[in-house]
Amino acid sequence: MLVRLLYASRAVDTSAGAIEAILTQSRQYNPTCGITGILCYGGGIFLQAIEGGRMAINELYGHIQRDARHKDVVLLQYEEISERRFSGWTMGQVNLLKLNQSILLKYSEKPELDPYSASGKVSFALLEELMATASIIGRS
Repeated sequence: MLVRLLYASRAVDTSAGAIEAILTQSRQYNPTCGITGILCYGGGIFLQAIEGGRMAINELYGHIQRDARHKDVVLLQYEEISERRFSGWTMGQVNLLKLNQSILLKYSEKPELDPYSASGKVSFALLEELMATASIIGRS
C-alpha cells in the first residue's frame, strides 16, 4: 500500500547548514525505508511531500512532528496512491529563494511560500509545477 503525505512546518534553524543536515539525514534514511519525496524551503517554511509504504510514511511523519528542528507541523494532505510522483528522488529539494517568483504567485496571494493559507491540493499542484519546470535538484 503506497501513500503520499504532504505537510508544512516552520524551521527552527534556517541556516544553510541546518537545511543541509535535514537533507543529508533524509537521503541516508529514506532509501532503506522505501521513502521518496521532495522538500521545498524558503522564508523559514518547509513544504514536503513524502511517498512510500503506509507504515513507513506514518512512522516518519511521527518523527517529524517530534523533531526539534521543526515547529508548527501541519498535515496538508494524506492519500493512498497507485504510483509515486517523486520516485526519482530519495529527497529532492527546491530552494524557493532561487526560484522564479511567478511560479509561487501562480499558486498564492503573494510570491512567497505559505502552505498554511493554501489547500493541500494547491500546495501539491505547486510541487508538480516545480517538478515539471525542472526546479527540483538532488536527484538520486
